[in-house]
Amino acid sequence: MSPGSNLIQQHKWGDVMDILIVDDEALARQRLVRMAEKLEDCHVVGEADSAESAMAAICAQDPDVILLDVQMPGEDGLSLARRIAELEHPPALIFCTAYDQYALEAFGTEAVGYLLKPVRAEHLREVLAKAQRLNKLQRAAITEERPASTSQRSHITAKTRRGLELIAIDDIRFFLADQKYVTVYHLGGEHLLDETLKELEAEFAGQFVRIHRNALISLKHIEAVERSNQGHYQVRLADTEHKPVVSRRHAGNLKNLIKQLAQP
Repeated sequence: MSPGSNLIQQHKWGDVMDILIVDDEALARQRLVRMAEKLEDCHVVGEADSAESAMAAICAQDPDVILLDVQMPGEDGLSLARRIAELEHPPALIFCTAYDQYALEAFGTEAVGYLLKPVRAEHLREVLAKAQRLNKLQRAAITEERPASTSQRSHITAKTRRGLELIAIDDIRFFLADQKYVTVYHLGGEHLLDETLKELEAEFAGQFVRIHRNALISLKHIEAVERSNQGHYQVRLADTEHKPVVSRRHAGNLKNLIKQLAQP
């Protein structure tokens, strides 16, 4: 099947804002969930009660926005925010706290907003609307500034039990990262790499596209974008049963690229 066929389905890709709520108090999280889910184009994709569970949720869910409590046992919200800022394409941060003295510190970590507990629905609506506007601008900038590929490599190398193995770029279907490693999935199987997704994305721009915080896929091997049984979008690629998940955060850019592929 040629790229661009049977790809675009009726859905507001990228228009729904995925939200992660981080607070060590269950009642506080539940209250924010109820308020956020009542807002148009907002969807809560997860909850976390600590810094570590928040980082795991960010990697798994790739949220657009994090509602982040400042005071938590162990690593606090401000320290977590600094870690999040070091990620590739970090989500927007909105601090939630009962303490006014944290306001200046919160903005000092480049938060897009600040909410005083108990959070009021109208304030939540206003700050999420601001975050959504910023997300749209960022997505547009990424699409417009995507550089043409300057890669000279026709192969990459992977360490195997036999030593270094050459893998043809044309044979690669996608790259998938966890918190420590990147795995390349290709016609010969799968292997670990010493390169980062950020490096691969920069080198092979135009050939591979990011569809999730943890995944790059080969554009020319896309066959379709489908809904999974869990309601997530996933990409069907030629010659593999693996179907990488598309996060809504990257869906808008993928949609634009697919439209370009479908043009004569």
